[in-house]
Amino acid sequence: MTTAPKILAINGSERSGNTADVLSHAAARAAEHGVEFEVVDLRNVRMERCGPCGDCNDRAVACVVQDDIPSVVQKMIDADAIIFAAPVHGFGTASLMQTFIERAGVGYLRFNRPLSNKVAGVISVARRYSAGEVWAQLTVNALLNRMILVGSGFPATVHALHRGDALKDEEGLKNVDRLVDRMAAMIGLLREHRELTGRDALSSGDVNERVGLALNELVAAE
Repeated sequence: MTTAPKILAINGSERSGNTADVLSHAAARAAEHGVEFEVVDLRNVRMERCGPCGDCNDRAVACVVQDDIPSVVQKMIDADAIIFAAPVHGFGTASLMQTFIERAGVGYLRFNRPLSNKVAGVISVARRYSAGEVWAQLTVNALLNRMILVGSGFPATVHALHRGDALKDEEGLKNVDRLVDRMAAMIGLLREHRELTGRDALSSGDVNERVGLALNELVAAE
């Protein structure tokens, strides 16, 4: 039995504000396509900062820091697509999203790139400044994880200062609509390809890009 397609949105805001409003708008758009939409609010996730061990490049196993990151990573693995959404704070990515990228990426995703060939979308929310920089950082993170990035024409950057302002940015929300529309379409195309061929549309080989490091020699010896 084929399950309904699903988009998982990672909300990197410390507050329930404009970023949450934008994702609610995206969820309504996804529902028009019959796509399930779930939001993980990082402010509600027990998430430690990267620890002082510093052995990330020497380990062949997942991070030993105990928090809720593994459960969020599993949600990402189970979804068809992921939206990374974060506000601009201090001219950069909000600290919750930055911490999540570090903990999930270095601690869990780097070993076999389990997000390979999943559809990715990026949304940034800003008063005005640095929206593009944050959008670009999250985009590069998606590409690092071998995801299939779907664009919206103009980037899905939404301008907002006070609570409620995001829903007044008609152009920004139109780009969010285009993003969700195209993500839903790409999910359908990838599912159809898998059903017809029994394989992913893109190769997932060579997922550990740390070739030549001591870690790879350790893995090969196991």
